[in-house]
Amino acid sequence: MSAAPQAESEPILVRSDAGGVATLTLNRPSQYNALSTELLAELQGTLDAIAQEASVRVVVMAGAGKAFCAGHDLKQMRANHDKAYMQRLFAQCGQVMLTILRLPQPVIARIHGIAAAAGCQLVATCDLAVAAEAARFAVSGINVGLFCATPSVALARNMGRKQAMEMLLTGDFIDAAEAQRRGLVNRVVPLDRLDAEVKQLTDSICGKSAAALSLGKQAFYHQLELGLEGAYGLATEAMASNMMCADAGEGIDAFMQKRRPEWQGR
Repeated sequence: MSAAPQAESEPILVRSDAGGVATLTLNRPSQYNALSTELLAELQGTLDAIAQEASVRVVVMAGAGKAFCAGHDLKQMRANHDKAYMQRLFAQCGQVMLTILRLPQPVIARIHGIAAAAGCQLVATCDLAVAAEAARFAVSGINVGLFCATPSVALARNMGRKQAMEMLLTGDFIDAAEAQRRGLVNRVVPLDRLDAEVKQLTDSICGKSAAALSLGKQAFYHQLELGLEGAYGLATEAMASNMMCADAGEGIDAFMQKRRPEWQGR
């Protein structure tokens, strides 16, 4: 969570696009990709732009250097010791997390190193997560006297309450295998297979209907916040609306005719 200076010429967020996949790389390696207000602003603007880009089918979130993301920038926080500043900072971070959830495209976290505090929150917020075997995860704010309340929102929606509370109360790291057992990540592979594993997921998703993915992602997260009856009501409307999409008709026709579907997009 250090905050050493970085050359001004280096972008703090790097975007690269290939084959319908937009990869966003947190690029503050000497600060372990800590989420400064500037980096959060870059993320927000880039995600807002991607939401409007039909050519982007999947987003991959990655980190440069040794870490995925070590959380908030503690040095910057200590330099701005004011409650109003803190409220803006955590609201800004929360808005980025909500934007990821509301993004039409699926978002995959590619975790090669540590993901701590708000970095672990970022992993928990992404729709899918693939980790290298050496990756480690923690919500470690408690170690410096700060309970990770905002990361707890995402964490508690990924794993059991007692598992989440153990991480929040102790600040201890868990390894990638344990993170997978707890539901924080989908897949764990050796580091040299990390990119191939992520590509396997992006290739699969890029082959699906963008309209169905967008509608389905929105319905999935919405229904989680409802009671059982309300969830079924929302899911019923989502499926009925999905069936009215041209892609659903094309997909069913292609299945019956034993051919590949030709999706029309969002």
